[in-house]
Amino acid sequence: MDIDYKEIASYVIILIIVLIAAQHLNVVVSGSMEPTFYRGDIVLVEKANFLGINEFDPNTVEVGDVVVYDAAWYDQPVIHRIINITDINGTTMYVIKGDNNGRPDPYYVTSDQIQEKVVTFNDNLVIIPKIGYLSLWLRGL
Repeated sequence: MDIDYKEIASYVIILIIVLIAAQHLNVVVSGSMEPTFYRGDIVLVEKANFLGINEFDPNTVEVGDVVVYDAAWYDQPVIHRIINITDINGTTMYVIKGDNNGRPDPYYVTSDQIQEKVVTFNDNLVIIPKIGYLSLWLRGL
């Protein structure tokens, strides 16, 4: 039996590409950002730290950016929009809100909490509609 090392290498490369791509996709689990995107949609994100690579700097996010952050008030990462940036005692603080929510999230957010930013292309968020429902179903959400 001959081992085809080129074929094995091809499969390994494909697997690595798929794993890296999967790390840059986030399934939307709630309706807090409707109508921008919906539960079950997938958003493409860039990471503040991906295996030591800084794809964006959380200190440079702006009002209007949609970010994924570690919320002090929720046990899962939250995908919401920055609606205001303020300085409190020398620290830059972000006010973040879901587009479908009546009021901002309950606590200010620091740049250290911002882990990802939803990618935009031609000023539009990169969204893959509805295909995240399978992931939600498998996770029981």
